[in-house]
Amino acid sequence: QVQLVESGGGLVQAGGSLRLSCAASGRTFNNYAMGWFRQVPGKEREFVAAVSWDGGSTYYADSVKGRFTISRANAKNTVYLQMNSLKPEDTAVYYCAAKRLSRSGIYYTTVYDYDYWGQGTQVTVSS
Repeated sequence: QVQLVESGGGLVQAGGSLRLSCAASGRTFNNYAMGWFRQVPGKEREFVAAVSWDGGSTYYADSVKGRFTISRANAKNTVYLQMNSLKPEDTAVYYCAAKRLSRSGIYYTTVYDYDYWGQGTQVTVSS
């Protein structure tokens, strides 16, 4: 079992930046591919970014490509999402997710791929 706790959300003006963190506990962080998703009320949870367990491969939704960066520090059991040039449409609850027993260099992009989820952190971007 893995517990995930997100932090770093908040209110920011358009054009600003935030860095989200997701701390994992319970089991070794290695061999867990990680992802970030977001959700607004009334809509399905959507993929934002993913990273392989070894950090060697990353993938982004088109809507955030060039603005967001996913990274991980396995020694700290933490994954990050650096969000720059934020837009009002980035407003959502952001969730991190973990997929166990993943392979080196492989990332995952759908909610069905992931085994564990955090409780989410609110990001609000004002215009």
